[in-house]
Amino acid sequence: MPDPILYQEDYYVVLESEHPEAFLTPAAMLEKLKAVLVAHPDNVPPDVQRLPTIAAQAQHLLNTTCEFDMGPGKYLQWYAVRLEK
Repeated sequence: MPDPILYQEDYYVVLESEHPEAFLTPAAMLEKLKAVLVAHPDNVPPDVQRLPTIAAQAQHLLNTTCEFDMGPGKYLQWYAVRLEK
């Protein structure tokens, strides 16, 4: 049986066009996704649009994918990471 620690996300590394690499907590990443969904409603995939709230849509993206289409020449990608000393 896999160790549950394999499924813990301590932080997300975020890669975004025109921004430096950033590390966000899961809560901050969720807030970022909510803001992106509000700012780019035309780019929300159909399966995500079916969810009733922005919060549910953001949680679905966080749980099931690692990128959002921001339009031509732009990108937003996130990856779960654990930072250890």
